[in-house]
Parts: sequence; structure tokens; C-alpha cells
Amino acid sequence: MTNSSTGLPANLAGVLCYALGWLSGLIFLILEKDSEFVKFHARQSIAVFGILTVASMVAPMLPLGGLIAKAIGALSFIAWILLMIFAAQEKEVRVPVASDLADKLA
Repeated sequence: MTNSSTGLPANLAGVLCYALGWLSGLIFLILEKDSEFVKFHARQSIAVFGILTVASMVAPMLPLGGLIAKAIGALSFIAWILLMIFAAQEKEVRVPVASDLADKLA
């Protein structure tokens, strides 16, 4: 794997795209100039965790909102861990729906 324009190995930069959810994805999307691998993970981080952030803010307003919010929290944690593992392994695993949205950010 090559380095990204940030000077980091691309797989480490890909992992860091997920470290702070959509915020770190946004930072790497702005900073990265060369690596399509890093840009992919940055866009996907913005989409996945942006959707989950909005869903977690809306959930309490719904019937059974507390239960839904807990499920979203668990899903967010699992997605966070798995996506960082995939990036570390230099894989571009596409998350359904979110990856389509991420492609539109390109």
C-alpha cells in the first residue's frame, strides 16, 4: 500500500477516517489529495456516521425511541470497529445505501 498525501500509510489514514466518525472523514476528505483508497473511506465515513448521527437525534422523538436509540448506538459501535478493521486490512467494503451516498460526494 502506498502513502497518502498526508504522509501516512494509506491503510492507517483509512482507519483514521473512521476514528471520530463523520468529523474525521470530513478532515481526511479535505486533506487527502492523491489516494483514492483514503478518499473512499473518508466519504464512506461521512455518509455512514452522518446517517447514524441524524438517526440517533431523531430516534428519541419516535415511539420506542429509547430502544431505537440504543440499537442505533450498538449499530454505530459495531460499524465503527468493523470499518476500521477493513480499512486496516486495505479493503474497500461498501456499506449498503451509505456507499451510494458516499459515491455522490466524489
